[in-house]
Amino acid sequence: MSDLVKGDDGKARCRWGSTDELYRAYHDGEWGRPVTDERGLYEKLCLEGLQSGLSWALILRKRDGIRAALADFEPDAVAAFGRNEIEALLNDSRVIRNRRKLEAIVQNARATVAMRDDRPLPEVVWSFRPKTSPAPHSYADMASLTEESKRLARELKREGFAFVGPTTVYSTMQSVGLVNDHFAGCFVRKEVEAAQRSVQRLFPSR
Repeated sequence: MSDLVKGDDGKARCRWGSTDELYRAYHDGEWGRPVTDERGLYEKLCLEGLQSGLSWALILRKRDGIRAALADFEPDAVAAFGRNEIEALLNDSRVIRNRRKLEAIVQNARATVAMRDDRPLPEVVWSFRPKTSPAPHSYADMASLTEESKRLARELKREGFAFVGPTTVYSTMQSVGLVNDHFAGCFVRKEVEAAQRSVQRLFPSR
């Protein structure tokens, strides 16, 4: 079975992005497209942490509710959450009701805010963009973590982040466009490549 499939629209895409409409919308319009703003990167790190041990489909189905419950992932707002807000979230069916994960989201918001005076989150994250690698042709060609994700995970932990192991971080790197893991032949891959070239102008050190 090929890991690249052609949809009813005639476009070839990664097989996982063709399983249902929710995945297709995420694959076509979001996954791998560069995210360079603080709020967007913070949200993706949090969502990947929430997904740990669960299916991504669950996160996509609940994402609107999660955003609403978590102040649209605005770091300043979430950083102000205290014990009462955490307890309320643990009784809120819109979110993933895991205390450690929710506490990490608040901790990560505080770390994000604290980074602004030195190296803001976007600058730190994009400084770990790896060199371009050949396009994967199948799931067998894709890594679950890399040396860059290990180093970025260590850096984020030094900055006070939680629930940012190297596998979670690599998933984030994939989702925010630090790496382009769309399969060779996927129509989105070239669009992501073009977007990544624009990011190079924002973060020219890599």
